[in-house]
Amino acid sequence: MIHLFQTLALLVFPVIVIAAGLRDATSYTIPNWMPAALVVGFAVAVVALGLPWRLVAVDVAVGVVALFAGMAMFALRWIGGGDAKLFAAAGLWLGLTGAPTFLLVTGVAGGGLALCLLGLRSATVRPLIGAGPAWFLRLAERGEGVPYGVAIALGALMAFPLSALGAHL
Repeated sequence: MIHLFQTLALLVFPVIVIAAGLRDATSYTIPNWMPAALVVGFAVAVVALGLPWRLVAVDVAVGVVALFAGMAMFALRWIGGGDAKLFAAAGLWLGLTGAPTFLLVTGVAGGGLALCLLGLRSATVRPLIGAGPAWFLRLAERGEGVPYGVAIALGALMAFPLSALGAHL
């Protein structure tokens, strides 16, 4: 029974991260409850797994650094506020061991996403998009931003197995 509870606590991370990426792609928003649920889920997972407090302190430090980095990127208007909060909450879960992969994959995925959106919004491709869901048509609109939560979600999912928490899954 305890193993089931531990597994469910760990599954909070991928489920919410995927939901946040999808929500950002379809609405350009990440509701505050999603990063907040990740923070609460982190606390539950730490207690459920009985992680050593030194490791938890390092994970919290990584989350705080990610929060400041996210705030800086938001201030520079590189990402939205929801993206910054998701970035910080993911950093909390991923800790020091997952951070390098998280940063690398998020950066590459963000660049790839931006290039894809530039192509989608180009003068040659945009006229070919006649109909579709409203969220897809919005992605194809010139002047719209990049739903960077998609890249953050991809980076987080790729890095999760390398983290101290993800190793328990």
